[in-house]
Amino acid sequence: MPKTAEDGSADTAPKPASAEEQLIREGDIAGDYLERLLDLLDYDGDIDLDVEAGRAIVSIDGGEDLDKLVGDRGAVLESLQELTRLAVQQASGNRSRLMLDIAQWRQGRRDELTELGTRTAKEVLDSGQPAKLRPMTPFERKVVHDAVSRIKGVNSESEGEEPRRQVVIFRSGG
Repeated sequence: MPKTAEDGSADTAPKPASAEEQLIREGDIAGDYLERLLDLLDYDGDIDLDVEAGRAIVSIDGGEDLDKLVGDRGAVLESLQELTRLAVQQASGNRSRLMLDIAQWRQGRRDELTELGTRTAKEVLDSGQPAKLRPMTPFERKVVHDAVSRIKGVNSESEGEEPRRQVVIFRSGG
């Protein structure tokens, strides 16, 4: 039976959005923001929205100048991601963990880092000597930690302060 207000009318207050609905809304806001940006820059690109692992994923593909939006080692991409998160936060009132990918750069980088993490973990396992990788972004460190976690006998942790934070891989105790 529907709830009724004190005056006897049905309560028609909107239900709170589910977590997935909220993430879809974040993706829509981000897509609109990025569409306006591409128009301002006069760049072509197809925007794809998805929800994966509890976060909105926005991808831009198909344009010839998109590599300029990635920048050296993803620096421009990271900045655009932060600006897009701020736009989503301003429009929705919620802090966003949205992930932006441009020209499939993150997927390619994820593959490289998975291979680096796996190879380095195996070297540490064989030599017994810890290995310190170069400073990385939070995205890059997470990919390496995930790769290392799949190798028995080694662990990894991050140390240092941003922007010089780096992954250290070492043999597990025991």
